Amino acid sequence: MKPFRTVLFWAHLAAGTVAGVVILIMCVTGVALTYEKQMLEWADRRAWTSPPSPGPRLTPETIVAKAAAAQPLEIVALTMRADQTAPATLTVEGSKALLIDPYSGRVIGEPPAAMRSFFRTMTAWHRYLAMTGDNRAAGRRLTGASNLIFLFIVLSGLYLWVPRLWTWIQFKNVLRLRSGLAPKARDFNWHNVIGVWSAVPLAIVIAGALPISYPWASNLVYRIAGDTPPPPRQSARPNEAKPVIYVTDGVDAAWAGAELQIPSWRTMTTRFAASASAPVVISVDEGYGGQPQKRTTFTIDRASGRVVKAEDFQSLSAGRRLRSWLRFAHTGEIYGLGGQTIAGLASLGGAVLVYTGLSLALRRLIAWINRRRVDAEFERPRAA
Repeated sequence: MKPFRTVLFWAHLAAGTVAGVVILIMCVTGVALTYEKQMLEWADRRAWTSPPSPGPRLTPETIVAKAAAAQPLEIVALTMRADQTAPATLTVEGSKALLIDPYSGRVIGEPPAAMRSFFRTMTAWHRYLAMTGDNRAAGRRLTGASNLIFLFIVLSGLYLWVPRLWTWIQFKNVLRLRSGLAPKARDFNWHNVIGVWSAVPLAIVIAGALPISYPWASNLVYRIAGDTPPPPRQSARPNEAKPVIYVTDGVDAAWAGAELQIPSWRTMTTRFAASASAPVVISVDEGYGGQPQKRTTFTIDRASGRVVKAEDFQSLSAGRRLRSWLRFAHTGEIYGLGGQTIAGLASLGGAVLVYTGLSLALRRLIAWINRRRVDAEFERPRAA
């Protein structure tokens, strides 16, 4: 097994050296994005300083009507939160969002920009290395390839970090951080200990990103689940420059029916249709937005208020469930705040692994150069 371990070590070291900088960027930005949804919701709530009115909140149709009367808006969707102190959110044409007082229908304004700008910047670095325009595709390819290399580094590292001799003394050295060590020994200790503790959650986080980066990985997920991969998505055609009238009639009744179906809802969103004959579609979420097992989509007949279809996580095919699980295991959101925290700590561990790995590799290179210099000086008199 020694030759195999040696080959694996050098492949592990080479992979980390080649992709280390990009992996470090993805890990650091991953830590920054850990609680994105919660932080944005907190910022939106702080933007509405008015206390809740003593009366009940307005109905969805009334909120939309009052907002449209105050400003000429092409309203696409409405999101309401169960929290009585939270504002409503309108999505208008151009994917622009507006916060609305749900008790008066008053337009509060756009959501706070500073925090959203920060998270957009972190996302751009995380996904595209902050490349823009035509270079964005190249940035996505770089992060996708680095993520694939990172998965190899973690899996091979798990083999290398586990002691060859399975004794308690050996395992104790890779299970706890030690103090008072010299820089090289400290980096080695951190690399092994953090690698052992973070390997499994980090591997799940990395694997969850592969189907996002590569169609073949997404198709593989479906096939593993015994399902047929969906056909590739068609590129969206640019919209024609003509006004669209979105229909809100029947939304109040549909909304009330959805509330009765899931009284523990946390957020509810409906996208308004452009046709009066189209059903009302309402997405009801009992979680923080990243837990597909807590999300149900109702399709409701506009005229009768009857539920035509209710699609939840269990009603999805096995392939779609696994694909969805991986997508939100990447961020940890699938398991709520606890899962997000674990994913964030795993990303932080990944950053430390890259730092200590590159530090150890650099020390190894310097030691090799020094040995070559000493050997050359030793050989020079003999040659003379």
